[in-house]
Amino acid sequence: MDRVDVVAVVGACAPERALYARRLAEESGRTLIPAAHLSRPSAVDARTWAETAAEGTARVDVSAGVVVECPATASAIDLIGALTDPAAGTRLGAVICVVDAAHLLDDLAAEDFIVTARTRAGQPREFTARALLTVTQLEYASTIVLVNWDVLSTPDLSTVMALVSTLSPRARLRLHVSSIDPLTAGPAYAAAQDRAGWVGILNDDATPHMTDRRVCSLHYQQLRPLHPGRLQRVLDDRIEPGEFGLIVRSSGFCRFATRPGETMQWEHVGCTIAFQVLSDHDRLVGIDDHPAAEELMSVGQDLAFIGLDLDLDALTRALDEAALTDAELEAGPEAWARFPDPFPTWSPAENTAD
Repeated sequence: MDRVDVVAVVGACAPERALYARRLAEESGRTLIPAAHLSRPSAVDARTWAETAAEGTARVDVSAGVVVECPATASAIDLIGALTDPAAGTRLGAVICVVDAAHLLDDLAAEDFIVTARTRAGQPREFTARALLTVTQLEYASTIVLVNWDVLSTPDLSTVMALVSTLSPRARLRLHVSSIDPLTAGPAYAAAQDRAGWVGILNDDATPHMTDRRVCSLHYQQLRPLHPGRLQRVLDDRIEPGEFGLIVRSSGFCRFATRPGETMQWEHVGCTIAFQVLSDHDRLVGIDDHPAAEELMSVGQDLAFIGLDLDLDALTRALDEAALTDAELEAGPEAWARFPDPFPTWSPAENTAD
């Protein structure tokens, strides 16, 4: 049985996303599956999206493929995993992220959480930061289309385009005009992806197509574990108020002195940050061949920061101050266990299905 060729359209702004998906389907001759068909409580998780797509197109001619407009709750990682699953009957050819250029920074700074999974009874089971969904849709896109860009000044547009390019350096960046760009054939998506800009920074392979003097990035490495109490003060009292500039995105992995043996995924965008404990079976997609990965995953930090008007030297010094001092390091794990640790832990078990 031939696989259904799928183009996924994602984006935080529903009207712009829906309009672009509809016009793309019309001009490419593909069948449209609107987000409204995928937002019922029984169709929240990504695997069900794939199954719904296959079922919904079985009664029509899908020889030209389908355009799936994904709801704002779509996790790009889950979406790619579901639509590249051999059992799904789909081939994911492109992920197009529609971005409202005039409101991008607001979307990336959103502080609210939205329901991304429900129980079988339809009750909320899992919440995800809206800003994290927005940034990962950007990071894993093959094409990013900027709409409403013409209201920006030339300097501001340059900054937005460079920021998008740094967040997602492998994506084609397009300014939307009156017509829809024709779909460009490319390699199909695979389950494993290393498109995100932060992954390129950790691999020392960050090559954004566009640059701007305001947009900068930092690859921070530190072998010493972090003192979580001092880290909280750096995050709350210095980074969040903007002492070092506007940090839009940071990600990577880290170690807290109070949690020996645990490697945590550092996920930060805008005003939200989370530390996800990695299990023995987790892979840090795209950075497993990083030269320092084995050493850093057993001891310290490997983090990427992306932002505007950053004071990179001052940020580095502040992060270094959150690491253990010589005396603390010599005191050993028994002393570390008594350090204040104000951070909750998001463990792998919390993401399992009912």
